[in-house]
This record gives sequence, C-alpha cells and structure tokens, in this order.
Amino acid sequence: MIAARILAALVLTQSSPAAAAKPVLAPLPAPSAAPATTAAKALPVLPLREALELARRQNLDIQQVNAKLDEARQSTWKAWSYYLPQVTVGGNYTRNQLQADISLPATYYVTDTGQSGPPPAQLPAGQTATTYQATVPSSFYTDAVQVLNQWQAQASASQALIAPQVWIGIANAYTGVRVADYNSQQARRDVLFGVAQLYYGIAGLKELVIVQERQVDLTRERERDARVRFNAGTSPKVGLLRAEIDRAQAEEDLKRAQIDFEKAKLSLAQALTRANDFDVEIPPSPKIPQGPNLEQQALELRPDVKAAVESVKLAEGQRTQVIMQYLPNIGAFFNYRYTNVSIFTGQAFTWQAGAGLTWNIFDGGLREASLREASAKVAEARAAQEQTDLRTTTNVKQFQLELDAALANRAKALERAELARENARLVDVAYKAGAATYLESTDSVQTLRQAEVNVVAESLNVDLATLRLLNAVGAFQEVNN
Repeated sequence: MIAARILAALVLTQSSPAAAAKPVLAPLPAPSAAPATTAAKALPVLPLREALELARRQNLDIQQVNAKLDEARQSTWKAWSYYLPQVTVGGNYTRNQLQADISLPATYYVTDTGQSGPPPAQLPAGQTATTYQATVPSSFYTDAVQVLNQWQAQASASQALIAPQVWIGIANAYTGVRVADYNSQQARRDVLFGVAQLYYGIAGLKELVIVQERQVDLTRERERDARVRFNAGTSPKVGLLRAEIDRAQAEEDLKRAQIDFEKAKLSLAQALTRANDFDVEIPPSPKIPQGPNLEQQALELRPDVKAAVESVKLAEGQRTQVIMQYLPNIGAFFNYRYTNVSIFTGQAFTWQAGAGLTWNIFDGGLREASLREASAKVAEARAAQEQTDLRTTTNVKQFQLELDAALANRAKALERAELARENARLVDVAYKAGAATYLESTDSVQTLRQAEVNVVAESLNVDLATLRLLNAVGAFQEVNN
C-alpha cells in the first residue's frame, strides 16, 4: 500500500526524524551546490496537482477499480434481459434411411350394396323397408410422412408481460451499480490520498536534504577555522579532530537524506506508472476543513457511507424480490416454423401464438428459507451501516485531536528553533572572541540543526494530519484546488 511505502520512505536515523513540507526557518548562508542537488534541479518539476491528475489516469490500482465498475454496470443490462423480448432462431437437417408415404382417401362415391332390410311384417309400425348403401373412395391423397432429406427451421419470440420478480430485480441491479460506484469512488480517493501523503513526504525529505546541506557547509567552514587555529598553535589537535568528525558525520547524514529522497521518488513514480525523471516542489499546506459539525459533514460526503446506505436498500430490495416469487408470471409467445414435411396441413410455413401463466404454488419451502436468509442480510446491512457511521465519526474526532497535537508540537518546534538559532549566534560570537570552546560551539550548532530538523518533521506531521482529517471528512478534493 502507498501509505506503508511513505512510512518506509520517511524512516531516517534516530537523530534525524521524519521530514516535513514547509519549515519556517530563518535564512542561512546558501549551501554549496552538491552534485545530487544540481542533478535534481535539472529535472522537470511535477506539481502536486499534476501528480494527482496523473494518478487518476495512470495508476494501475485506479485502472483496476474503473474496470470493476464497468463490470458492475453490466448487471443492469443482465437484469433487463430477463424482461426484454427473447428471440431465437434454429434449424436442422436430417437424412433418413427410408422414406415413408401415407395414402388417405380424398373423395368418395355412394353405391347400393344390393341388400334390403327385414320384411315389412317384421318392421315396427309406420317404418318401411330400406336398402343398404356404402361409400367407396374414388380417389386418394398421398403424402410423405418421412422423407429422405428432411429440413426444419423455427423462429420463436417470447415476451414477459407480468413478471414482478424481474421488475424488482431490475431495480436491485441499479441499486447494486450505485453501491459499486460509491465503493469505486472511495477506492480512488484512498489511492489519491496515498499519493498525496507520499508527495508531501517526498517534499519533506527534500527539505531535509536542504537542512543537511546547510549542516555540511557549516561543518566544513568550522573545519577550516579549526585547521587554521591548529596550524597557528592557538587550538589543540583535539579541536581539529572533532571538527573533522562533525564534517564527516554531516556528509554522511546528507548522503543518507539524498538516498531516502530518491527512494521515496521511486515509490511515487511507481504509483504514477511513470519513470523517475522528475523533481517535486514544496506544496502549500492543505486547507484545514472548517464547519460547525465535521462529523455530520463526513456522513454526508464520504462515498463509503453512501455505499453503506445503498447496501441496506439493496438488501431490502433482494428481500422484496424473494417475496415477489409468490406471485404468478404471465408471458406471450410466437413461433414461426418451416418444414418440407407438410402432412395434413399441406403448408410448409406455419405459426403459433399464445400466452402462458406460471405460478409456483409450493416449492418445498425454498422461498421461505430464502426469505429468512434475505431478512438476515437486511439486518447485517443495517448493522454494517451503523458501524460505518460510527467509524466515520470516530475517525473525524481522532484526526481532529491528532491535528491539534501536531499544531501544538509544530509551534513548540518553531519556538525551540528560534531559541537554538539565537543561542548558536551568541556562542559563535563568543567562540570567535575566544570566550567559548569549540565543543560549546559544536554543541550549539548540533542543537540548531536538530531544532531545524524537528521543525521540518513537525511541519510534515501537520500536513499529514490535515490530509487525514480531510480524507476522514470526505473533503480530500480540496487538496487539489
């Protein structure tokens, strides 16, 4: 995760805490140009705004989130497919071993059989004797029941007319897309939040490099002064050795800060999916969110909170969809057929149209179990929503306290830096006048250097605490204004 990378990038020596973005330092003599700094200045500067825009377009995590959102949006089309007309076309060819024909009478004639009925004496009163007649086929209709080469084709269309379960399913699909959309927004914001944290951390490391360069210049100057005093015989060799040690330590700290700066830039380049061929600027501090009720503002703005609300609606809709299974479904159909075997009808093309009703009266208790399961999911979604709301408001309060502490620590760091600066000035005057030892001078310089590093660190803590509060409130987009 990007948040973990920034912590790793900001791990410095115990005497050099994490750097910050905008320390308020008094002007010091311009440092000599270090090779690494000169190379960095030649690189194009990537502002924070452009870094965030580049992350929106090229970050691989965001691209995966966008692809998953596109996948989720297809659920609405799938839901509509159950209600929109269904049209199918099919055909087949069959080669039969034998051909079978059938002959049926087409016309008849009547003939006298030559037989008469019973004698009149045996007939009931009032009935006369009759002769018997028969119908005889005069022509025949012959057709094939099975042909050698049989062709068939069919086109079918069906349309759901009354489908309550499908209607609710369509509504649930749109709700699910809103849930996925809010979750995607939150995922993108988390990535951009991590990029912003990383950028501020790199800017802090850049400030730390500047502080270390100043320290190197001061130690080199004091080493030259100590060497002059030693050569003149006015200072013991221990003073020169201590100056050389301080200079070597300062150069080591500078190199470490430069390497940490480049490592952090590699992490940012990876997050932006681009080459590490850029430099960063010192961005302005993000605006502290204002408002009478930041907790309520977070509940109204954060996408994850909105996703939790929509998740409850989705669970309720899925329960309603189960209830709709108790209602019947009505649909219409139309079939159009072709066959080269047209027995009885004499027509190669025939059609059928009609309507049908399906009503599942009893399914063995499946719907009852599904309804209980859906009700449990509604309860789960509501509990998750309450948990999200509680976590959101708690985070806002926690980050407000963190920001208050960071602001107080930065104020004290600035105060200590000002006192250390004045102390270093007085000791330097006394040292040049011979009223202070070299160890006292070195101690004052180290104290000033540590105070300046603390200002850098506490300034970064303020910026990061502000970013966390902005993200908790749901107003992180203000960073890019």
